[in-house]
Amino acid sequence: MTTLKKPAVIVLSPAALSIAHDVARSVGGEIHGAAKRIAADEVGTTFDDLEVCLGNLFAEGRPIVALMASAAVIRLLAPHLSDKRAEPPVIAIAEDGSSVVPLLGGHRGANTLARRLAEALGGHAAITTAGDLRFSVALDEPPAGYTLANPHGAKAVMAELVAGASARIESTAPWLDKSNLPVSRNGSVRLTVSDERVPMEGLHLVYHPKTLALGIGAERGADSDEAVALAESILNEAGLARESVAVVVSLDVKADEAAVHAVADHFDVPARFFDARALEAETPRLANPSQIVFAEVGCHGVSEAAALAAVGPEGALAVEKRKGARVTAAVARAPQPIEPEAFGRARGKLFVVGIGPGSAEWRSPEASRMIDAASDLVGYSLYLDLLGPLTRGKRRHDFDLGKEEVRVRHAMELAGEGRSVALVCSGDAGIYAMATLVFELLDRRSDAGGVSAAARRIAIEIAPGISALQGAAARAGAPIGHDFCTISLSDLLTPWDTIVRRIEAAAHGDFVVAFYNPVSRRRRTQLAFARDRLLEARPAETPVVLATNLGRKGEAVRIVPLGSLDVDDVDMLTVVIVGSSQSRMVTTGDGKRWVYTPRGYAAKEGSALAAAEAQTG
Repeated sequence: MTTLKKPAVIVLSPAALSIAHDVARSVGGEIHGAAKRIAADEVGTTFDDLEVCLGNLFAEGRPIVALMASAAVIRLLAPHLSDKRAEPPVIAIAEDGSSVVPLLGGHRGANTLARRLAEALGGHAAITTAGDLRFSVALDEPPAGYTLANPHGAKAVMAELVAGASARIESTAPWLDKSNLPVSRNGSVRLTVSDERVPMEGLHLVYHPKTLALGIGAERGADSDEAVALAESILNEAGLARESVAVVVSLDVKADEAAVHAVADHFDVPARFFDARALEAETPRLANPSQIVFAEVGCHGVSEAAALAAVGPEGALAVEKRKGARVTAAVARAPQPIEPEAFGRARGKLFVVGIGPGSAEWRSPEASRMIDAASDLVGYSLYLDLLGPLTRGKRRHDFDLGKEEVRVRHAMELAGEGRSVALVCSGDAGIYAMATLVFELLDRRSDAGGVSAAARRIAIEIAPGISALQGAAARAGAPIGHDFCTISLSDLLTPWDTIVRRIEAAAHGDFVVAFYNPVSRRRRTQLAFARDRLLEARPAETPVVLATNLGRKGEAVRIVPLGSLDVDDVDMLTVVIVGSSQSRMVTTGDGKRWVYTPRGYAAKEGSALAAAEAQTG
């Protein structure tokens, strides 16, 4: 089976947006819209150059579903074609959804996607692959739950069958039974379905069903290499195919155990976890129950019990528990391919995502990927609203401002339940935002206001975002081109005397200073104090950048002299950047004023020129 990356749905005009959203929902795709015609808040991402967009997606191996003419897609991708075995699926769809045409990668998922889309859109899938048409099956693209062990042999087998040969099917599967393949006991083509290693030669295809669950038990901090070696060893000794491993399973207290995840990564399968009660229910079926294990974790076995829990009551142990130095492993077999999402739970994941000021253009692809991968979104309501179409199909957990710790704790506990959660922050998640609080809660003991044991086992990923400081600086020129610092003027969490010391240190060090949280409804004096203290150390004409609503509707960027900075011109959504004594103003030919802070290049060039003149003089 070909594992597809997230499909990219290409749409060029507003008229096709409705169909594009239908397509994206059907295949779990991400919409890429032409920036000249489609607003950024209506799609996942936008592009300026169609040829560059398609070329990049193709190079990434992303399936492409383009709502445009087939000929145009072919011409644009033609320079990128090289190895058909490595090319992703490419499909063209009429803008009204009436025709769905797989152009490339028919046996790498395109034909399957085309059929699914045609059914969803009420259109026609124009499948032209000979084997698919004649036999209603693509032998080199088995369905979910099966892997073709020798795909290099599929071309010769299909050619033989198309030429009139018959197939001998050994240990059949439902998808083969439903096909129109010519079958006979003496067929020259062999099709074998087995979770065991099978010798392959001649006109013979071997399909490995995903029927094996690999149970792993591990001491805390067990060696990952040992765990992988033990898993490989028990499969090899039992003659089982590694391709038939569908899932790695263990006890839930091992959800953050590196050795367990190393085994799952090695076999490229998900890891799922059961609580002790679920594993204890498997005790009557265990080959090696252990009272010692029960005393430690509350069930009589981990590796055997987890494997059996995964395959269900109709499954059975295929390999009893084997012990390593600090790891145990066992294998159970299910009668049908296993669906890992149907049992246990995954290790919870928390994405801490900085979305920048909020506009799609300023949101990184990594941030968008994390939001897309999440089942739940947690954040201040305004920030979640700014995500636009990325929130579709997600569970939203909205919070008001001022509920930061409650918000972060909620996100971590949701992830502790096995969910994938995006904690959404504006700007950069690590700059006066939620990432710090995540680790603060992890650092507290559970009985001292920390999070639950389950929340401590979650995986954490953090996506950087464009901070308000960076956005303001870019809009104004290059005010932070030399040494700078940031100071929050909010005394809610930081004592005012500490803030005063930092302002004085910045003034003494002649830093460019970016002030966050400069004012609030009740707090109006701090910015005035900072202005007056900085005026003691730098000229009154020092440029000050006032940037409001960056990257959003109502954006305003003003430049005023430090001596004329009026607190009433600043609100809670304003970032204030005060230049150093070296910061300068420059005006371009169009009359626009810019602020920059030189790094001393002119002095360096002057010194070099003087040295050169001295040598030649």
